[in-house]
Amino acid sequence: MRNYSLTRIGVYGLVIAMLSALLAGCSADAKSEGTLKLKIADITTNPVFRVAVSKGIFKKHGIEAELITFATPAEGINSLFIKQVDVAYGADFPLLNAVSKGNYSIISSTGTATDANASEWKLFVRNDIQSAADLKGKKLSFSRGTFIPYLWDVYLGENGIALKDVELIGQGGFDESYVALKKGEIDGTWIYGSVLKEKFGALQEAHELTDMSKTPVRLGTGLIVSDELIDSNSDQLVEFLKALDEASEYAQAHPDETADILFKEVKQPREATLKDLPNNPWSIGFTEKAYNGLVGQKKYMIDNKIIEQDFELKDKLNLDLVRKAFPDRVIELK
Repeated sequence: MRNYSLTRIGVYGLVIAMLSALLAGCSADAKSEGTLKLKIADITTNPVFRVAVSKGIFKKHGIEAELITFATPAEGINSLFIKQVDVAYGADFPLLNAVSKGNYSIISSTGTATDANASEWKLFVRNDIQSAADLKGKKLSFSRGTFIPYLWDVYLGENGIALKDVELIGQGGFDESYVALKKGEIDGTWIYGSVLKEKFGALQEAHELTDMSKTPVRLGTGLIVSDELIDSNSDQLVEFLKALDEASEYAQAHPDETADILFKEVKQPREATLKDLPNNPWSIGFTEKAYNGLVGQKKYMIDNKIIEQDFELKDKLNLDLVRKAFPDRVIELK
């Protein structure tokens, strides 16, 4: 019996040793390959992430990406809090709201704060509204967690109307505002992109009044991740940023193929992609304009108690990664 037990123990020991060696070898291979698995928050109209996946650009840069689709970028940013995603992107407003609440950092801007991009934001209003002055006392829509209240404040202020002189109605997304505008439950809403412009433009009850390019507001957007992810995977995140820039260049150079990709994967109409694409090229970096946009948006949010606890903006900007990826596109923070 003793000899049998020793033999059995010896066999078990050999098996355990072999498994340990195999697992160690797998870990070493994974580390040497530098593969980083990322869950990325996306929306249906953004081509960059989907092109990066479809054309193998992420894979080339050592990124194994899973795209999780949300109605708005702000929803994607909020999903960081419950660890549903690892990376999100969005406008200054939800980015600042997120970094004010936890250990997250903005690692890059996407370079989309342009006049062309701003012109894609259209203001649709009920037919009885023929000028900005007619908005006084009206019900105006905003998507919760977005920059739209700021846009309303600026636009109305430029036209002599105080924010307190209108009623802002918080809504969950563009579909909700479409129904509300059609029924007369709201009097005005901002929408974005060719698909929505066509949809809202077909309403008999409403018409386009203006667009955001006729205001001083320019929508900065950026990428946000947890500080924990930066600490543990900084080199791979540099490659992630390079992959995004490469995917954006590919999308702009191959519009028809990009339109095919979005139609196949999320049923985005080809003509909508072709119309929107030239106005939304990503250029990964961090410019003076990007910084000033965050500064102005943060001041508004603090002044209006949207952010309750003030913080030092520079502490929430981790530009080391993007500086390694594109040193000539990043300003020095003083």
